[in-house]
Amino acid sequence: MTAGVPTVRRSERRHRATRYALRRVGILGAALACVLAVVGFAFAGSPQRLAEGTTVAGLDIGGLTAADARRRLEAASERVERTPVRFTAAGQSWSVAASQLGVRVDWATAVRLAAAEGEGFRPVRGLRRLQVRLFGAEVAPSASSFASVLDYQVELIGRAVDRKPLEASIQRRGLQFVTVPGRRGSNLDREAAAETIVRSLASLDRGLPVALPLVISDPKIVEADLTDALAKGQMAISAPVSLRAGETRLTLPRWQIATLLRLPAKGVTTVTVGGKAADAWLAKLQERVNRAPTDATFAVHPGGISVVPDRPGRALGVAASVKAIERALFSADARVAVLPLEVAEAERTTAKAKAMGITGVVGSYTTTYGGTPGRLTNVQLVAELIDGTYIAPGGTFSFNETTGERNAEKGFQEAPVIINGELQNGIGGGVCQVSTTVFNAAYESGLPIGRRTNHALYISHYPLGRDATVNYPDIDLTFSNDTGSWLLLRTFVNAGSLTVNLYGAPQDRRVESQAAALSISGKPPIERTPDPELTKGRRVVDVVGTPPRETSVVRRVYNADGELLFENSWRSYYVGEPTKVRVGTKPKPKPIAEEEPAVTTETDPATETPPETSVGPPPESGGISELPAEPTRP
Repeated sequence: MTAGVPTVRRSERRHRATRYALRRVGILGAALACVLAVVGFAFAGSPQRLAEGTTVAGLDIGGLTAADARRRLEAASERVERTPVRFTAAGQSWSVAASQLGVRVDWATAVRLAAAEGEGFRPVRGLRRLQVRLFGAEVAPSASSFASVLDYQVELIGRAVDRKPLEASIQRRGLQFVTVPGRRGSNLDREAAAETIVRSLASLDRGLPVALPLVISDPKIVEADLTDALAKGQMAISAPVSLRAGETRLTLPRWQIATLLRLPAKGVTTVTVGGKAADAWLAKLQERVNRAPTDATFAVHPGGISVVPDRPGRALGVAASVKAIERALFSADARVAVLPLEVAEAERTTAKAKAMGITGVVGSYTTTYGGTPGRLTNVQLVAELIDGTYIAPGGTFSFNETTGERNAEKGFQEAPVIINGELQNGIGGGVCQVSTTVFNAAYESGLPIGRRTNHALYISHYPLGRDATVNYPDIDLTFSNDTGSWLLLRTFVNAGSLTVNLYGAPQDRRVESQAAALSISGKPPIERTPDPELTKGRRVVDVVGTPPRETSVVRRVYNADGELLFENSWRSYYVGEPTKVRVGTKPKPKPIAEEEPAVTTETDPATETPPETSVGPPPESGGISELPAEPTRP
């Protein structure tokens, strides 16, 4: 029992010490609360006024009422609204005013937030205001702007400061290569920059410039990455390189090798043959080495036609040649490049030409012509344009599509033509001689005729009803190839004659043609011209016209067995040429006594022809056609 007494006493002493400590804490707490209450009451101030030390947008509004604070802020804002803030980025600067971007600040909300820093019950308010007075309370007001104007301003700044990182590269200086270090890039952080601009313009401070945020980017390629490429470049120009392309031999000197190299740049770390200089050099090498293939053609000879074989060409294999050159350039001892040549096949090979089935004459026609030098030139030119035309099986020959526009740029000259029934000089006189010959060649071949238009005036030296005029682009001559094999159109121009042959697989078709008699369909038109040299009542016929006429042609085409394949008919209408009459307008003189009456030549164009008339030879016509030199019938 005696052993437990000391333990009880120690426990009691601990309890008494704890109660004493708690009593002291309570007393100190109460004292502190009293002190805080006294301080809170002392610094509580008026709830109608803002706590001392309160600032909004950098302006001290402590001790002011909310209304006074708002008025002071708005007045200060108006004073600086047109005063720009200087913004900087990447060594450049821009001055922007709040009025430019339509910046509007919510001062009312800012004042309410500032007032909330010193609100509460009186003791609490006092303590909070004491804290504001000691440490300050800054309120940043919220602001808005014209979104599109702000975006434009930010983009304007961004375009000026954005800079991509510059990758390390290799440059040539004479016959030496050096590395160029890379450079860091930067881009304007557009979203953060917009916030910074609006916040700065909402502030009342217009002092120090404001830096806009940038995003920095490092280059991906640095100098150390180009060590191997630099060594390869030096190796490439260490000695000349010999080239062999078939029988062609070339030597690339060191200076030229240097111009053909594409050096590392823009993120590339290899040295290759390439670039504009290399492309130009390869193009010239191709011109020297390449040989264009020759298509198979057809040779005309007495009694038929035969195939002229094609001749294959050769072409430099560019991609393989570049690789061969690079192997030689980057070698220390094997500095010879053999450039591969490829066979260039003809587009029309001998086999293809034979498969076209062109073995003989399908049809032919010849016309004779003459006229002015311009007309002779035009006949030869247009004959050359259609010579050698191929018409695929089932295809259609178009005169206008084959020749294109007949104009002075192609060498066509002026010659007599009839435009809308009147004789004039125009470009292309003589073309209808060729179109008529082509029409009759297709006609005699028994081929289907698509478009054909007769001349406006009757021309006697063409087969009756079988003339064909053309005018680019509206009046055309077309025919189709229904033979199942290709057709080849050839023209042969001789002195005074033109022959058009159609070669293909002979069809042995028989063509029968029946033309109706040329009939008169009206009276000749009369063209009267006043003549002040002739007295009234006198008429003189200078040119006797021709009446309008018409005819028709029927063509029947039979196959080799005598079976009728098809029957066609064409009607031709020819306008009349006017009778040209001069009509007197001069007043008659007064009669003189005892004088013989004057003898006059008066005619009635409908019934008489004066003994002296001027009548031109019959011209060709259509949309536009020519005047032949002399009417002859083939």
